[in-house]
Amino acid sequence: MNKIITKYLLINFFKSIFLWISIFYCFGIILTLFEELEFFKNLDVSFITPLVLTSIYVPSEIIKLLPFIIFIASMWYMVRIRNSKDLLTMKVFGYSNLKIFFILATTSFIIGWIILVFINPLTSSMSRYYEKTKSNYARDIDHLVTFNKNGLWIKENIIDGTRIITSNRIEGHHLVDVTIFQLNNDFKLKRKIFSKKANILDNNWILNDVEISDQKENFFDNKKFEIYNINSIYNLQKITTLFKNYDTMSFLDLINNYNYLLENGYNKKILNESLNSLLSFPFFLFMMTAIASILTMNTLKRSDNLKFIIIGIIVCAIVFYLKNLSLSLGHTDRIPIILSVWSPVIALSFFSFIGVLQINEK
Repeated sequence: MNKIITKYLLINFFKSIFLWISIFYCFGIILTLFEELEFFKNLDVSFITPLVLTSIYVPSEIIKLLPFIIFIASMWYMVRIRNSKDLLTMKVFGYSNLKIFFILATTSFIIGWIILVFINPLTSSMSRYYEKTKSNYARDIDHLVTFNKNGLWIKENIIDGTRIITSNRIEGHHLVDVTIFQLNNDFKLKRKIFSKKANILDNNWILNDVEISDQKENFFDNKKFEIYNINSIYNLQKITTLFKNYDTMSFLDLINNYNYLLENGYNKKILNESLNSLLSFPFFLFMMTAIASILTMNTLKRSDNLKFIIIGIIVCAIVFYLKNLSLSLGHTDRIPIILSVWSPVIALSFFSFIGVLQINEK
């Protein structure tokens, strides 16, 4: 009998999760499609292109919102079984609040790991395709920043031509082994700048140990400087911000290629934030299910669903705010970035521990 009840519990829990994921997916398609149509409105493409791009972009956003979707689905499901007296029937057959809680919360935890290992690589590939396709249609490609196996590459337009900057890697707020090619409006080389290190903390770059080669008819005129300044539209914050979107990099990529990414100029702080955010994902799902259980299983009385909808919205807003506040403290170095990622999970775990003890007594 226990197997039948557990199977019934899990099947209907999965149905509830699937229902709410489908609802959020549909809303995501509608909202994102408007943005894609706006992007492609002046381009000669069919309606299929923005629709396909929308459909492959939304899944990665759904994963980001999944803790809140799990919370809403859990509340919806547990209120439903309580109002239908299914919860009372389970108690008659020996299923305590604590047992039901652990079955559902553990299921959410396992779902989290399944998503990280099997689904996240797929959504990351979809995000890479999305970014690549959008970049092919982008109209403003005068300025470009990219990382590849050869290091950092920057292209930007200047008043009298184009500037191409390459660097082996980023160390702190410095570019190391910098080469700058300045081209005229006809894309002919007119100057080369070599620097061992460049401070890019702000838009006024400070280059150290500089050698400049100016094109003079049939030869290059070489000059050396200890310090040389150039102005760029890019600074450290803007460059790193361009790579804060790690949707194109899966959990397995981060685990397997962490050292390689560091060697190729990726920011260690951002890598740690992304990796720990993904590692905390299953625990976050567990805690959000725990909070839903605490809010709904403290009584067997029927209740108004509107009340729990309002409570759910308030709880989601509070958790979302605290999570962003914690990350902001990490970004400003008030607390370590790893702690800023895990702090919401730790705080929710304390709240859940106290709440679970209370519902176990019901």
